[in-house]
Amino acid sequence: MDILVCIKQVPDTKDVRLDPKTNTMAREGVESIMNPFDRHALEEAVRIKEAHGGTVTALSMGPPQAEAVLREAIACGADDGVLVSDRAFAGADTWATSYTLAKAAASLGSFDLMLCGKQAIDGDTAQVGPGLASQLKIPYITCVQKVREIENGFMQVERMMDDGYDVVRLPLPALLTVVKDINEPRVPSLKGKMRAKKADIRCCSAADIMADENCIGLAGSPTQVVKVFTPPPRGDRTVFSGTLEEQVMQLVQQLKTYL
Repeated sequence: MDILVCIKQVPDTKDVRLDPKTNTMAREGVESIMNPFDRHALEEAVRIKEAHGGTVTALSMGPPQAEAVLREAIACGADDGVLVSDRAFAGADTWATSYTLAKAAASLGSFDLMLCGKQAIDGDTAQVGPGLASQLKIPYITCVQKVREIENGFMQVERMMDDGYDVVRLPLPALLTVVKDINEPRVPSLKGKMRAKKADIRCCSAADIMADENCIGLAGSPTQVVKVFTPPPRGDRTVFSGTLEEQVMQLVQQLKTYL
């Protein structure tokens, strides 16, 4: 079974801050990591490969430094890494990103299964996975918490819901977005790290994947982020201290002043 995993390099949320002058995310000096949800998608892909055979290819779209997360993916069990990088991709929204990843996936050949994290922690839209499946015209299931079985060209999965889970059966090829409940990602082994260090990461430009210049980057994005800002404080705040019982009584007394 040949599996394609989409991973993204994102800023570590512990260090995220806004530039007060530009009102945009300050990335300079901020550590970049593999998107946590994508880490679970990668782990599930490797587990499926170990159970059913095949290959795992990690695909990422981003600047040249995003090569680091692809090497990390190889250290964790992926067989190959492909980076889609071009200045023409800058400013892409979720639609343009889905289109670009779909063109890249198509240029790499056919896959039996595609896995993505539920969402990226920097954008939190959860749109790229479904958008990618729609571009490729393959069935997809979001928020998968467990892969039950894969056989005879079909797979059965559990989709997380607010009140439990659904059991869904779908034909392959297909795309899944996964949640953190699906597994516990492994720690890269020394052998894996050595293999990743020597791995040849393929890099593809917009021309390499034959992308339409009107559908990528800022030009191909029907939505744009106009401004990012920190909400101003909302009114006065009161901090209660003491034991739980004392804090409750303080709250009651405070509420009485409004009656």
